[in-house]
Amino acid sequence: MGIPEKIKAIQDEMAKTQINKATEHHLGLLKAKIAKLKREQEESVAKKSGMKSDGFDVRRTGDATVVFIGLPSVGKSTLLNKLTGAKSAVGAFQFTTLTVVPGMMEYRGAKIQVLDLPGIIKGASTGKGLGKRILSVARTADLVLLVLDVFQPYHEDVLINELGNIGIRLNQLPPNITIEKASMGGIAIAQQVKLTKITEKHLKDILHLYGIVSARVVVREDITSEQLADHIAGNISYSKALTILNKIDLVDKKFLKDLKTKIKSDVIEVSANSDINIELLKEKIYEKLKFIRIYMRPKGGETDFKEPLIAREGDSVEDICNKLHRRMKREFRYGLVWGKSVKFGGQRVGLNHILQDEDVLTIIKTRGT
Repeated sequence: MGIPEKIKAIQDEMAKTQINKATEHHLGLLKAKIAKLKREQEESVAKKSGMKSDGFDVRRTGDATVVFIGLPSVGKSTLLNKLTGAKSAVGAFQFTTLTVVPGMMEYRGAKIQVLDLPGIIKGASTGKGLGKRILSVARTADLVLLVLDVFQPYHEDVLINELGNIGIRLNQLPPNITIEKASMGGIAIAQQVKLTKITEKHLKDILHLYGIVSARVVVREDITSEQLADHIAGNISYSKALTILNKIDLVDKKFLKDLKTKIKSDVIEVSANSDINIELLKEKIYEKLKFIRIYMRPKGGETDFKEPLIAREGDSVEDICNKLHRRMKREFRYGLVWGKSVKFGGQRVGLNHILQDEDVLTIIKTRGT
């Protein structure tokens, strides 16, 4: 029996199993088995093709990269053109875009690369159409934009499932768990929180399924069997996402109000053709990427408030050095900061200091550089 047949057999067993407290453990193990088989399938396909990557070759540029994911003819190309001024082919028929079309959106000092990808279809994650190549581009993107047609909002589930099938989790954080393999001693579990979604026996059974028989496990949050399987596999991407409902100019307010009750996510309602809420969409993209603006002040000079350096929330002085020049970190002596991240203006800081939005930074280099 091949891997696809094994997956189908387990899915059939799950479909026949009633969901209740007594079957939770069994269903969780079946889900973990499917996750393991899917990863084996992916590795097998990659090995046969002799390729390390199955994605489009796109040169990344700008302060962040955003990708459109949607079915054909939902208006991705028109949206790209409105956001960036790029010239992506637009047509009222499916599969207008057959390659990745990049554009650059400039907003509040940030340069955001936006990629218009070919439309995907159901089953894309198993290789239908250009599915795997398209979806793999989303793996390294800073933000995924799920684009829905106002008349087909149920496709959100299709997009989320296809991305999930190739190991992309949207709007989730990696599970807070540590697994340290050992040569002997069995599995020791230290719970820092009470587990309600998975039992200790269930956790051990899943570890055994992946060939882990001795390990020290520290669990810092209440996790599910799927999260545990993701952590063990180690090839999962966690991406931010926004859901866009396009073509709202074609429906009335009542239709739109009823529609929003059927969509799981908070949606941004836009019309690319009629220029409705395009500026709002730009603002939401900027907010979701969690940019901060750092103003540089040369030693003994004036602060450049016109062109801030765009960084990300949580970035340190070291991150800024790396953005400026690859030698800057080696030449760094100390930094001077004015702003919300320090107690007083001109405070002396080191490389590990975390900056905040609109901080002013002076970098002092070592003598002789």
